[in-house]
Amino acid sequence: MPVISVTRLRVRALRYLPGFVWYTFQSKRQLSRSPGFLGGALAPAPSLTFWTTSAWVDEASMKRFRDTAWHRRAMPRLLEYCNEASLARWTRDTADLPTGPEMLERLKTSGRISKVRHPTAGQAAGQTVPDGHAPRPGLPIRPHRP
Repeated sequence: MPVISVTRLRVRALRYLPGFVWYTFQSKRQLSRSPGFLGGALAPAPSLTFWTTSAWVDEASMKRFRDTAWHRRAMPRLLEYCNEASLARWTRDTADLPTGPEMLERLKTSGRISKVRHPTAGQAAGQTVPDGHAPRPGLPIRPHRP
């Protein structure tokens, strides 16, 4: 059964946006070439908030991506760049990506927060989606097939 991963990150100030975008672009390139990646999307939301969703053949493939190359380099910087971070992961019968409202509901009901150094009040209170906004339609990411 495919594994679906959803993340929500809020950049804490405009001055961190260039670095955030750089690492996002590099991680997106890595993602599209990762073994086991089935598809994904990057989606904006209000107030410097960004969502990602990805589908994987299995948990091991997703973890290999998470723990290597550009994504691994980006993770420590997100502690400083972001003031809200949360994620959810689950399996489903198909590799179809969840809709924005599905992503919001999953993050609210079964998501967890990630550590950031300068949390908002909502993040500090353990809220996975403090603003309550679902992502807008996103930019699709397709697997790279040489």
